[in-house]
Amino acid sequence: MVLIVAILAAGSASADVYAVRAGTVIDPAKGSVLHDQTILVDNGVIKAIGTNVAIPAGAKTVDLSKEWVMPGLIDAHTHLTLTEVVGNAPFESFFLKETTAYRAMRGLHNGEVLVNAGFTTIRDLGNSAEYAMVDVRHGIDNGWFKGPTVLTTGKIITPFGGQSNKIPAEQGSFWKYEYIDADSPAEVRKAVRTNIYYGADVIKLVLDNSAYHYSVEEVRAAVDEAHHAGIPVSVHVYGGEAADNAIEAGVDSIEHGFDLTDVQLKKMKDKGIFLVSTDFPLAHLEVVGNSGGIFPDPPKEFAPKIIKRLTRAYKMGVRLVFGSDTVIEMEGRTRADLMFDYLGVWRQAGVAPMDILKDWTSEGAALLRIEKQRGRVAEGFQADLIALPADPLADVENLRRVNFVMKDGRVLRTP
Repeated sequence: MVLIVAILAAGSASADVYAVRAGTVIDPAKGSVLHDQTILVDNGVIKAIGTNVAIPAGAKTVDLSKEWVMPGLIDAHTHLTLTEVVGNAPFESFFLKETTAYRAMRGLHNGEVLVNAGFTTIRDLGNSAEYAMVDVRHGIDNGWFKGPTVLTTGKIITPFGGQSNKIPAEQGSFWKYEYIDADSPAEVRKAVRTNIYYGADVIKLVLDNSAYHYSVEEVRAAVDEAHHAGIPVSVHVYGGEAADNAIEAGVDSIEHGFDLTDVQLKKMKDKGIFLVSTDFPLAHLEVVGNSGGIFPDPPKEFAPKIIKRLTRAYKMGVRLVFGSDTVIEMEGRTRADLMFDYLGVWRQAGVAPMDILKDWTSEGAALLRIEKQRGRVAEGFQADLIALPADPLADVENLRRVNFVMKDGRVLRTP
């Protein structure tokens, strides 16, 4: 028995000590660029960074002296277990014929793809069947699978009907596989508690999917309940009165917000509400088309509208966070490839390269309430580091070229 305990203890030893020699270190949170730095990583945490860092005996050296090193990327609006059926298929097609176990396996696969590409943290906003992403998170946290830090909403809370519309009554409320119906402040509170009980880190509401939407009181019930539990609230909303209600209730983030007015954006800025802008590139919109009535306009009209909204929000100083909402497939391209396509939209919107890096790293960490642990290359932070062979400030498209990934002090990918 003593021998077994000793073996188990050895197997659970802390991560190795690394001395990472970085040619250039970018810390977007501070807007700093430092050269010829040594980053000392011990037990998954950055212990020191500078030009004269004492390297302990036995530390493993990682030579990134010709690379640009920065914090791992964060996608704050993902659906790792979901691949949408495009074309003329109804919106509900993706969850009618897939089990929770199958969805979890897709989530693990996508998680590995993303972490290898440099996305070290993701926030999954539902559509994961019966809490599949909670189990994906557990599997990654236990070290059984390689993947990013995962925060998940559990089931999406909506007024009656989920994100479906005009389903024949005899079909039953099958959408509860993905959603929780809640139609009063009391029911919203119960739905929030249900999600927290089953492992949610974040709460998500959908406000304007139907002709009816949540009142200020209903949204405020979710905010009050979630905030008392120490977790944030995100809201799917495009604009209009529903967005007014979300802003008035003090949600933490608005997802999409394609129809937000300047007045609404100003209120968001004043209240510190983040915009997770999910700026779909035109090529992606053309793949989806308008299956299920997801988007309000044809792709060639909707794409420039998205860019203009992002430009307005950026110029007004609204806190922006990257979220892809990528749920499609394109032959020969990974999900990470598709997520990097959003860089082109941000560039067209006039967002400066350093601000893009900030909104894809430290601002995401702030929204997820992990800004004291992740999202920076700084002493005391978790060692979620990526490196690339070309300067992302000279051309943000260089983010596609990530060739080194360290996650929680463990090297997952090397040049």
